[in-house]
Amino acid sequence: MYMIAEAATGLAPVFPYLLTAALVVAACFWLLVVVGAATPHAFDSDADLDAWGMGGVPVALALSLLALFTWLLATGATVLLAVHVPDGSAAGSLRLPVVCGALLAAWRLTRFFVRPLHRLLPDEPEPSR
Repeated sequence: MYMIAEAATGLAPVFPYLLTAALVVAACFWLLVVVGAATPHAFDSDADLDAWGMGGVPVALALSLLALFTWLLATGATVLLAVHVPDGSAAGSLRLPVVCGALLAAWRLTRFFVRPLHRLLPDEPEPSR
């Protein structure tokens, strides 16, 4: 259990801090949505994710999924790296590619999960008649 906590908040790279902060911000946003202080469509006018293949759902949902998947994959890969690669320059030089690979894999996972959610949670409400 200590390795997971160390991988999520490790001192060596700054990326775990950024990913953990993004996940905390997403969790706080969804808590605000649950209590009614915000809506899932709060950021829809600010960004268009169609070019990234994540359009069709609220921007907050797509970015929250991206942050969650990136954090999970990067933390898991960092733990595996710590277990299987001895400490030293090899482990240090592999951390950045591992995080970049986790981001790429998380983007692909987010695109995969956003497509079915597009039907359930449309990006924009239907026009009134």
